[in-house]
Amino acid sequence: MTYFITVQIIFAYILDLIIGDPERFPHPIVLIGRIIEVLEEKIRAVVSNEKVAGIILAFLVVLGTYFFVFILIWLATRLHWIFGVMASIYFIFVSLSVKDLAIETNRVYTSLNRNDLSLARKNLSRIVGRDTEDLNEREIIRASVETVAENTVDGIVSPLFFAFIGGAPLCMAYKAINTLDSMVGYKNKRYVNLGWASAKLDDIVNFIPARISMALIPIASFISGKGFGDSIRIISRDRKKHASPNSGIPEAGFAGALGIRIGKSPCIGDAEKPLELLDIKDSIRIMYVCSALSIVFGCCIRIFM
Repeated sequence: MTYFITVQIIFAYILDLIIGDPERFPHPIVLIGRIIEVLEEKIRAVVSNEKVAGIILAFLVVLGTYFFVFILIWLATRLHWIFGVMASIYFIFVSLSVKDLAIETNRVYTSLNRNDLSLARKNLSRIVGRDTEDLNEREIIRASVETVAENTVDGIVSPLFFAFIGGAPLCMAYKAINTLDSMVGYKNKRYVNLGWASAKLDDIVNFIPARISMALIPIASFISGKGFGDSIRIISRDRKKHASPNSGIPEAGFAGALGIRIGKSPCIGDAEKPLELLDIKDSIRIMYVCSALSIVFGCCIRIFM
C-alpha cells in the first residue's frame, strides 16, 4: 500500500507538470468554493454567534470534502481497481499548482519584459488578493516573488505532504481548508469572526509543511545556483516578521536566496541588489526544484512509515 499511494502521487505530480490546470477543466476546488458560499449564507441565517457559525462552516466543509472524496474513490474502486487509482490520481493532481503557478507568474514576467505595465498589473491580479492598480514595476516584481514563495508551501509542499500521509482524501481536505481561508479568512468586518476558525485551521495545517520548507527551499536555492547560506540566514532571522506564522518562512527563504528585500514594514531580506525582472524567473526555478524535492522527501516518509 505504501508504494501504491506513492506511485499515485508521482503520477499526479507528473500530470500537473505536463498539463497544469487547463481552463474549463472540471475542478473540485471551484465546487468547494460554491459550497462554501451557499453554506455561509445558510449558517449565518440560523446561527447568530459568528465564531460558532465559522466553526460549523469549517467543520462541514472540511469533513464533507474528506468523506466525499473517500467515498467516491471507494465506489470507483468497487467498479474496478483501476478506476479507484484514476480517481485518486485526479484528486491529487487538481490539488497541485506547480505548472499553473509558473504559467501565471510567467505572464507577469512577459508583460513586464514587453514594458506593458498595465497588462502586468492585470496578470498579477490573477494570482494575488491585493489591489494591483497602482503598483510600479518593482512592486509588481516583489509581489510576484512573494506569491511564488507563499504558494510553494500552500500549493505544493502542503498538499503533497498530506497526500503522502493520508492519500487523496486528506489532500483534498487540506485544499478545502486552504479554500476556506482564501474565501472567509479575512480580518474585515464581514469575516473577522466568521472566518476566525478557518484562518486558525489554515495556520495549523500549514505549520509542519512550512517548517519542512525551511530545509527544502535552501537546498532548492543551491541547486538553482542561488544563495544557500543566505537563504538559511534570512529564514533564521526574518521568518517571524510576517503576520502569518507560516508565510514568513518561504518568503524569507526566497528573499535570502535571491539577495533581495520583500514584504512591507517590517521588510524581509537584505537589499543586496535592487529588484529586477529576472528575480521572477529565478523564483519560479526555485519553486520547480522545491516541488521535486518535496516528492523525494515524501517518498522517504512513505518508505520509512
